[in-house]
Amino acid sequence: MTTFHAPTDDILFSLRHVARADRLPDWDDELASEITGHFAAFAEGRIAPLDAPGDEQGCRLENGRVRMPDGFAEVYAELSEGGWQGIAAPEEFGGMGLGGPVLAAVSEIFTGANHSLQMVTSLAHGAISLLMRFGSEAQKEAYIPKLASGEWLSTMCLTEPGAGSDLSAIRTKATRDGESWRIEGEKIFISGGDQDMTDNILHLVLARTGAPEDGIRGLSLFACPAIREDGVRNAVTVTRIEEKLGLHASPTCQLAFDGAQGELVGAEGAGLKAMFAMMNHARLDVGLQGVAHAARAADLALHYAAERKQGRGADGTVASIDQHPDVARMIDECDALALGGRALCHITLVAQELGTEPDFVEFMTPVCKYFCTEAGSRAADLAIQVMGGYGYLREYGAEQNWRDNRICAIYEGTNGIHARTTATRSLTLNDGAGARAFAAFLRDSDPALEEGAGQWEAEAQRISGGGHAARDAHRFMELTCDLAYRAAWGRLKSAAEQAPDSSRLQRLAASVLGELGDLRAAG
Repeated sequence: MTTFHAPTDDILFSLRHVARADRLPDWDDELASEITGHFAAFAEGRIAPLDAPGDEQGCRLENGRVRMPDGFAEVYAELSEGGWQGIAAPEEFGGMGLGGPVLAAVSEIFTGANHSLQMVTSLAHGAISLLMRFGSEAQKEAYIPKLASGEWLSTMCLTEPGAGSDLSAIRTKATRDGESWRIEGEKIFISGGDQDMTDNILHLVLARTGAPEDGIRGLSLFACPAIREDGVRNAVTVTRIEEKLGLHASPTCQLAFDGAQGELVGAEGAGLKAMFAMMNHARLDVGLQGVAHAARAADLALHYAAERKQGRGADGTVASIDQHPDVARMIDECDALALGGRALCHITLVAQELGTEPDFVEFMTPVCKYFCTEAGSRAADLAIQVMGGYGYLREYGAEQNWRDNRICAIYEGTNGIHARTTATRSLTLNDGAGARAFAAFLRDSDPALEEGAGQWEAEAQRISGGGHAARDAHRFMELTCDLAYRAAWGRLKSAAEQAPDSSRLQRLAASVLGELGDLRAAG
């Protein structure tokens, strides 16, 4: 496995000079740099070395319990002791209280180092956010300190065999049982559904409290610890671990709830609203997972190509393959996709933290998820191509990078669903405020996008009024992403002089903006 190099400088440049995190009232640039650097060192030295062995060994089910690959529990203990699980949790509950941008920096590096371990641990951050918004004071005090300290991990239990994207079809049922609730049913595709790194797991379960005909209005959310307060194991059983294409060291479980004891979170019948708060956090995180795989692809391709000798250069001497124009093109595309996708996620994240542009954030969240996960797959595929036959071998890491990224376009809402959302709900919500905010973003990012923004607005109006949104959703999302990517690169180009390697940014900006301009002219 090729050594992992955390893209720390690129991440901090993006937060500082592209997303302008300094506009946040609690932004501490020096602290953000220090925290990101410390985690990068930990990720490179301790987390990344477990990635390939964990992929090869995988997880196993023994006597109804999941066993993680060798070394994972020890590294997770170090992660918890370092306070990393509580990085964004409020200080009053034992966290660092550092906010979304620093968490995003850490999360991206974590994914690039070991996506499987990041997947199991990251849901705790979303659970903390959910409990802060919807939990009672007693629930916050009971659960958040345990999640922030790393003593507990969390899951998100939505999907069922007959209810994937259509959550109105959920059949897992919760019935009152004195002061608590009894949960009965089956959940599938539960990341980290069980593991041996923590003594307890907080399952957040979406279950039906109303009649089936009530649809999503009959769904409520429950906190269901794997070990009850009285020390007895709750009636939650792992029935199998899925055999997957990638993320072999992340146990994706089927769970059976056989009268498990649960506690209502938020109002009865309002479970989907609470769960979507966690899912929106997860969708930006998944976007950054795609970015992490694109950055990893660029790094793998770049280091391999610089060392691989093949053919001759312009001067007639034996050349490394990065001197060949077609190879250089592919490496640059990987690099540009990572930088542009990261910029989109950071811009959206900082806007979310500011709280002044909710319509823009609502519009951009599915765009970020769609673009960045597709970019991760494209870049991972290009890295294999650059490395040729060696890229196809497990030894060099490029094929695992491709496999591990592939799920990103599927979970937290398939990319097709996000395309349909963008072509329907996003265009009409709040009388089209999100669409107007997106068009303004295009114009503010690059004056050369004035014509493209106008064409996009005309297309958005046609789709929203023509009754063919579902049919046109994919094409419209591709157009939206092309323009968003160009806007991101307009901002990257404007800030290039502040980058550690400004010539690299300027070269890539000329390539990206020129190519997109040529495509539109040809169209």
